[in-house]
Amino acid sequence: MKLSKVSAVLAAAALAPTVLFPSMASAAEQPAPTGVSGPDTASDAAGDHDSQEALDRAAVQRILADKESGSAVREAAEKALAGTAADLRRFLEVELEWARQSDNRLKVAQLANSAGPAVRKGVRAALNGTYEDILAFLKEGQYIARAEDEDRAEVQRILEDKESGRGVREAAEKALAGTAADLRHFLEVELAQQSWADNKVKVAQLLNTGGPAVRKAVEVALWGSAEDVLKFLKEGQYIARAEDDRVEILTILADKEIGPSVYEGAQKALDGTPADLRRFLEVGLADARVIDNRVKVAQILSVGGPAVKKAAVAALKGSPQDVVAFLKEGQHTARAEDEANAAAAAKPTTPPVQQPDQAQNTGTGQSRPTGPTAQPVGAVSANTGTSTAPVPAVVPARVTAATAGTTAPVSGQLAATGVDEGLGWEAGGAAAAVAAGAALVALSRRRHSADS
Repeated sequence: MKLSKVSAVLAAAALAPTVLFPSMASAAEQPAPTGVSGPDTASDAAGDHDSQEALDRAAVQRILADKESGSAVREAAEKALAGTAADLRRFLEVELEWARQSDNRLKVAQLANSAGPAVRKGVRAALNGTYEDILAFLKEGQYIARAEDEDRAEVQRILEDKESGRGVREAAEKALAGTAADLRHFLEVELAQQSWADNKVKVAQLLNTGGPAVRKAVEVALWGSAEDVLKFLKEGQYIARAEDDRVEILTILADKEIGPSVYEGAQKALDGTPADLRRFLEVGLADARVIDNRVKVAQILSVGGPAVKKAAVAALKGSPQDVVAFLKEGQHTARAEDEANAAAAAKPTTPPVQQPDQAQNTGTGQSRPTGPTAQPVGAVSANTGTSTAPVPAVVPARVTAATAGTTAPVSGQLAATGVDEGLGWEAGGAAAAVAAGAALVALSRRRHSADS
C-alpha cells in the first residue's frame, strides 16, 4: 500500500462516523471520475515480498545465534542465509526440522560416552525409539538416569569405604542390586540408621582396648544420642586416648631400667601434641628401645669374658630380637661358660701315682721312699749299739735310737706334724710307718746281739 493511500485512510478514520459513512456511501454510488487511477497491486506485491524475506532472514539469524542449535542446524542456516528468499523459506519450513532431529540424535548418542550405566541404558532405548522418545530423553530421561548413576556411585563409594560398618555394607549391597528407588531409599533413610548401629558397635569395642579415660568416655557416649556417639568417634576418643597415653608415658619414665634414648623420647612426647604422644608409643618407643638395648650389649661386651664377647658380637650383628634374646638369656649362659672355664684353669693338677720301686727326687740329691717297700735301714753296730747306716730322710724327728740307748742323727726331718710340707697327708703317713718298722728291726737285732 502506498504512503498516500495510508494517509487517506488514517484521515478518514479520524472523521466522525456520521460524516464518514454517508460520504463513503455516496462515493460508492457515484461513478469513478475519469483520469483517476485505481490501487497499485503490483507495487503492493513487491513490498510484501520484501517484507517476508526480511522476516525470514531475521528468523534464520536468530536460530543461528542460539547456543542450543546443533551443528546440522547451523550448517543449514548458514547455507540458507547465503541463498535466496526461497532458500530461507525452505529452511524454515522443511530443513530446520530435519536438522534438529539429526542434532538431537547426535546429542543423545554423545551422552553415552562418559555416562553411567543408567544413562547408557536410556540412550540405547531412546535411539531405538521414535523421535518423541529422543525428545523425552533429552528433556527428562537423561536427568533421571544421571541421578540414578550418581546415587549408585555414592552407594558404591560408601561400600568401598574402610570406615563403613557391617550394617552399612550389607544395606549398600542390597541397594546396588535393586532399582533406582532402592538406591535413593538407602541414601535418604537406611544409611543414617545403619550408621548409628555400626557406630555404637565401634564405640563398644573400645571398652576392650582403651585405657581408663577411654572406657569412661565410652560409657557416657553409649548412653547418649546418635550425635553423641558420632562426636565421640570423631573427637572424644582421641581426647581420652591422649590422657591415657600421657599416663602410660609417665609410667615408662618411672621405670629405672629405661635407657637414655627412651627417656629423651618420652620427655619430648610429653612436651608435644596428642599426636606426638600416640606416635611415640606406636613407633618411637620401639626404636628408642632398640638403640638402648644395643648400647647395653656394647657395655657388656667391653667387660665380658671370651664367651660373653663372642655372644655379644653375634647379637649386635643380628636383629633387634637377637639383641633382646642376648640381654634376657644369652649373656647369662655365656657368663656361666666363662666362669666354668676360669674355675677349670685355676684347679691344681694331681701328681702322678709312683710305683713302689721308684724314688722321688727331693731336690737335695737324696731319694725318699714312697711306700712300704722303701729301702730298709742299714745294719746296727754291735759294739756301740748305734746304727752305722743313716736313717732314711723320711724318719720323723721323734724316732730316735733311744731304744738302743743313744740318739741317732736324722737327716731331712719332717715337720712336727709328721708330714712333709710338700706332700699330702697320705705320703706322710706312709713314710712314718716305714720309719717305725726300721726302728723295730734295729731294736730286735740289738737284743739278739746282747743275748748271744
